[in-house]
Amino acid sequence: MSAPAPKRTDFRFFHRLRVRWVEVDMQKIVFNGHYAMYLDTAMGDYWRELALPYEASMELLGGELYVKRLALEYHASAHYDDVLDVGLSCRRIGNSSIELVGAIFRGEQLLVSGELLYVFADPATQTSRRVPDALRSLLLEHAAGQPVVSVRSGDWSTLGTDAARVRTEVFVQEQAIPLDEEWDEADATALHAVVYNRLDQAMATGRLLVHAPGVARIGRMAVLRPMRGTGLGADVLRTLMEAARQRGDREVLLHAQTSARGFYERLGFQPRGEVFYEVDIPHIEMVRAL
Repeated sequence: MSAPAPKRTDFRFFHRLRVRWVEVDMQKIVFNGHYAMYLDTAMGDYWRELALPYEASMELLGGELYVKRLALEYHASAHYDDVLDVGLSCRRIGNSSIELVGAIFRGEQLLVSGELLYVFADPATQTSRRVPDALRSLLLEHAAGQPVVSVRSGDWSTLGTDAARVRTEVFVQEQAIPLDEEWDEADATALHAVVYNRLDQAMATGRLLVHAPGVARIGRMAVLRPMRGTGLGADVLRTLMEAARQRGDREVLLHAQTSARGFYERLGFQPRGEVFYEVDIPHIEMVRAL
C-alpha cells in the first residue's frame, strides 16, 4: 500500500470488538484472515452510522455494492481478549466505485491498515452503475463531518404517513401489538417528530401531548430495528422535550417499556411508581423536570 499509514485522528467512525479464542491461531495471535472479517463486520455499523438500513436503502437506490478489491497491510498482531477499534472512512468515489480506507487499532497502536474498493452494480446482472448522487453526497459529507439525519416536527396531516410506517413496523409487526390498540384519536392533536435519513427514509418517531396543565406527555417512541443504538431515539426525545419547554411545560412524563428504562434514565428521566402492563407489555412511568 503506497498511502501513508493511517492514524486514529483520520477517522470519525469506529466499530469496537473484542478478540475471542476462536480467532486466535497456534501462535496465540489473531489469524491473518480474521482482520478482513473485522473490516467487513465494521461495514455493517458503518451503514448504521450513515443512518442507512442497508437492504432497504440499496433497494431504494436501485443497486447493490460488491467488493472489487481488499488490500491489507499488517503492522502488528492482536491477541486474545484485546479490545480493537476498527475505523472506516470514504476516501474517493469514482463513477461506479467507492473506495474506503480502513484501519484496526489497539488503543493508539495501528495493527492493520486496509483499502476496500466497492462497485455499485445492478443486482440482477451485476453490471456496474453510476453511484447515485444521494449516496455520493452522503458519503462525502459524512467524511467531512456533516449530519446524516434531520428531525422534522409537525402535525399528523404532515408527518402521519411516515410516523405510521415506523410505528407499524415496530409495534404491530415486531411487538405484535393489535392494530386497533396502536392507533387512537390523540394522533390528530399531538405534535409528532420523525427522523429522516439523507434518502428521506423515516427512521424513528414519537409524539407529544398535553397530559395536564404544565405537564407534557411523550409517547409512541419507536426506532426501526436496524437503527437502534445510533442515537435516533434520543434525537426524537430531545426534539419533543424542547417543544414542550417552549410551550411552557414544567415537566414531561412517559410510559416506558421496562426494556427501555436504561435509555430514558441516561437522558435524565426517573421512574415513578410501580411496573404496570399496557398491551401485555411491562411499563413504568418515568418523569423529568423541564
